[in-house]
Order: sequence, then structure tokens, then C-alpha cells
Amino acid sequence: MEQFVIKGGKPLYGTVRVQGAKNSALPILAATLLVGGIHEIQDVPRLSDIDVMNRILKALGVKFRWESNRIKLETSSLRTTHIPEALMQQMRSSIFLMGPLLARFGEVTVFRPGGCAIGARPIDLHLKGLKSLGAEIREEEGHIHCQASKLVGADIYLDLPSVGATENIMMAAVLAEGETVIKNAAREPEIVDLQRFLNRMGADVHGAGTDTVKIRGVRRLHPVSYEIIPDRIVAGTLATAAVVTGGEVLLTHVVPDHMRSTLHLLEQTGAEIKIEGDALWVRGTLRPKAVGEVMTQPYPGFPTDMQPQIMVLLSLTEGTSYISERIFDGRLRHVGELIRMGANLRQGHNRVEIRGVPTLTGARVEATDLRAGAALVTAGLAARGTTCVSGLHHIDRGYERLDQTFLRLGGQIQRYPGKVASL
Repeated sequence: MEQFVIKGGKPLYGTVRVQGAKNSALPILAATLLVGGIHEIQDVPRLSDIDVMNRILKALGVKFRWESNRIKLETSSLRTTHIPEALMQQMRSSIFLMGPLLARFGEVTVFRPGGCAIGARPIDLHLKGLKSLGAEIREEEGHIHCQASKLVGADIYLDLPSVGATENIMMAAVLAEGETVIKNAAREPEIVDLQRFLNRMGADVHGAGTDTVKIRGVRRLHPVSYEIIPDRIVAGTLATAAVVTGGEVLLTHVVPDHMRSTLHLLEQTGAEIKIEGDALWVRGTLRPKAVGEVMTQPYPGFPTDMQPQIMVLLSLTEGTSYISERIFDGRLRHVGELIRMGANLRQGHNRVEIRGVPTLTGARVEATDLRAGAALVTAGLAARGTTCVSGLHHIDRGYERLDQTFLRLGGQIQRYPGKVASL
């Protein structure tokens, strides 16, 4: 059982280049299956989720190789459209493979995917969208079989603005006959990035970033080289850690416009923020201020993926704040872990009252999901004494060598292969 051991109370200082976006890389890697040939995807972060995706692609017959943070894929050699159950159970984003495989080969077999336990995340919207395009869907003994002799464009309304469903339908529709219109589409920057990638391959997609996406089907696509966008959640996590520790950090390779809601919230707590091009400078204050009510919402609202990290910051403010989690019904499991560290939190149904305390205290805590893990590491960097964070496999899903990043900023953090005997 690996652990991070963190000696807190030291402000973070320095400069860090932000990694490429996991939530762009995964659907874009899936989209390479739409056409055979050699693709080159740049700035792909080295994460366990990326590793799982690559293992799935290899199982399907794709040949690939890493070159630093660049992946070259040969997608002409696919030999199956059956995605292994064991690999799908490791990562929810494996569901992205349905659209591309169905569009290119007319069939795909999957299982219901795994991933972080942060609440109900059914794939019904994915299946409904593919069915609207003409797919025949049959589920038996855990398998989901999708077949279509021909996909035909359709008007599709999403009951919820699901990021994954929007992206899966986009990928399936690029080779469909006629026009597809996705209404109530998700608007996240990663969807815009996928649109750019698809259009670079020769697709005809417009409207990503708005609630209506239009896809005109084309007959053929071609392989391309593409660089994915920076990870706005990693950037937000590092910016929040700078504020929490009272430090001063310069983040490069960011798109500040993708982080407007997070940066606005940090400024409300008293943080100083300066933006110049793709660089973001953040400095914390001696004692941050409470902000009242924070509600997670679909983009461009405040992101659910930043909720645990911001909860750490608000735990150290002067005053009382509230966080309401409106996206995932199981995304408050870190509350109990933060209470172990001295946070004054009261949890109701998907809402937490946060009464700020002057400091947190080191403790043994466990990461219950990806973003909760990042939040607990952030809390450990700010706390008095030593914090041991277990459950690192969650953190490794979305942060590339997070301990090394914080070490470069002056944090005192080490990764141990087993349980540390004493704090």
C-alpha cells in the first residue's frame, strides 16, 4: 500500500509547466480509431488512465509507442471490436471507444465501465444517442452489443449535458450519413478540443463550446498529428495549493480562460492572480476569506473536479462557507478525511457547512477518488505536522508524478512503497 508522507506548513514557491489534459487525451486517443493510419498525439500525460487506454488499444490491435509525452499510434491493424471486460472495469473513459468503433466497423461490444466511485454515472445517454443514429443495442450477461449497417444523422436531445455522451455521439456521427444535431450538449473545453481534432482529420463539426453541436457526416477521414490542451483541473489544483500554503507559484502552459470560475473563487478568498498569455501567477494571503455559497455546475460553472480542493481552502478561511455538490451524489467522501485533520465541517445531503479553522493537523487519511486524493495532498502541504495519504492509485489516474511536482515547488513530500509505521 503506497503512501505519500507529507511534512506540511511550508509555502510553495516556483514555476511549473502544467501537463496536458487527461480529459482531452482519452477521447482523442479513442477518436484515432475512426481511421486507419499513423496518428501522433502530443503532450499526453503519463497517467494510469492513459496506460489503461493504451492497453485497451493494444488489445484491439493498435500498435503504439511512447516518445517522451508523445504517442504514435498505428490504427490500421485493428483485429477486434470487442473491448476486454477487465480493462473496461478499470476506467470509465473506456466507454469513449463505442462511438469510433461503431462508426468505422459497424459494431462494438463493451461492458459497463468502472472508475472512481463518486456517485451514479449511468451510460444510458451514450446508448440513447447511438441508438438515435441507427445502432441496434442488445445487452446480455453484462455485455453491451451495438451494431449498425449504416449510421444516419439525427436530432438528439440530451436529458443532461453529459460530457462523455456528447463526445461519444460526436465521434459516431462524423461518419454517419447526413447531419446530426446534439442539443443540450456539454460545453467543456475538452469537447472543443475534440472538435478541433476531428476537424483536423477531415470531419465537419461545429458548435462545440455551446449547447448545440452540429455534425455533418463525411465519407472519409485521415490520420493527423495533434497537440492536446493543458489540463485546467491540474492547473486549478496547483493554484489552490499555492493559496492554501500561502505561497507564490507561476504556472505555464495554461489556458486561463478555461479556469474562469476557479480563478474567480480564488480571488474571492483574497488570492492575488495575474495572467499573461499562457502563464498564470498566483499568490496566497496570510488568512484567506470565506466566500458564502459555492455550487458545482456544468461548465462554465464551478467544476465538480475542483470541489474537494476548494473545500480544503475554505476549511482554512476566516468565516463560514458552504459547498453544494450538484453533479455527483457521492462526491463528498473526503469530508470525513478532512475532519480527521481538524477541519470543522458539517455534512448534509450533498451540502457541507465549512467553518474555517486557523490550521489543519497532520493525520493518516485515505484518497477515496482522484480529486479527493489531490485535495488531501493539498491539505497535508498546509497542515502542521506529518500527513500520510494512502490510496495513491486514485491520484495516479489524473496527476503526473504529483509528488515530484510539489517537490519542485518546495513541498516536503515523499512516496513510500508501504505503510509508514509512525507519523
